[in-house]
Amino acid sequence: MQRFNTLLKQPELTALNARNKETDAAQKIWEAIAPDNLAKFSHAGSIKNKQFTVFAANNTVAAKIKLFIPSLLIKLEKQECEVTAIRVKVQVKSTPIPKPKAIRKLSNNAANSLNQLADKISGTPLADALARLAKKSD
Repeated sequence: MQRFNTLLKQPELTALNARNKETDAAQKIWEAIAPDNLAKFSHAGSIKNKQFTVFAANNTVAAKIKLFIPSLLIKLEKQECEVTAIRVKVQVKSTPIPKPKAIRKLSNNAANSLNQLADKISGTPLADALARLAKKSD
């Protein structure tokens, strides 16, 4: 257990924890001042050198945020944050490429059985559906 505690007290982790706390604080401020429709598609980065960095999901959201910068600065001032500028960056989240669905085909034996059943009940909608299904064989 002592080894684990010494790992947690390393300077790199301490700096990372401090940065994490700063980001969480900035995110809480952003959620408080941002319009709801924009807060959904953006998140706060950090507050450094009196600049508040906001990451937008796309260019449209970034443009909307830039339109609101004067009113957002006033809201930040009311929350007693020493911020003189809001910097908006676009940070597009990548979406995984969907896997193509495998096309499944029936075996010849299954297709023959479906055709035979379709012949027995010919003239019905079910028979037509079975005949279409039987065409999807190897």
